[in-house]
Amino acid sequence: MGPRFALLLLLTAQRIVAATSCHRSYEEFIGELCLAKFSLDMQAVDQGLWCSWEDTLEPYGSLTNCTYQVALKLGCFWPNQMVDAVFIGIHRSYFQDCALTGRRPHDPPNRILGPFIAGPVVVTLLVTAVVVWRSKRGQGIV
Repeated sequence: MGPRFALLLLLTAQRIVAATSCHRSYEEFIGELCLAKFSLDMQAVDQGLWCSWEDTLEPYGSLTNCTYQVALKLGCFWPNQMVDAVFIGIHRSYFQDCALTGRRPHDPPNRILGPFIAGPVVVTLLVTAVVVWRSKRGQGIV
């Protein structure tokens, strides 16, 4: 076993120990600081507005920033699997009934929807009229 291999083994062991301790303390701090504050912030927002991005942007942004700041202070990587799990849990708890875009789906206004309906109808009628007109003109052109 050469000196390079020993150095590589030592560095790998240090990273594993650092990552393990980072994982435990990071999880505790996120729960105590970030998730607790997010829960209080979301309780202040009417539950009917949880799907409104404008109303939940501040608490969501604060949670994101908090997880980043805790990772920075502890020397952890960010984002990481713990942060992913936290946000998946948040989405399952608070935003599970929301549309993917964050807004409830609805029909566009008639001024936008009208041309999309009228256009194909007019084109279909015109093409039908041209086909009928051409078929009645005579069979002389081959």
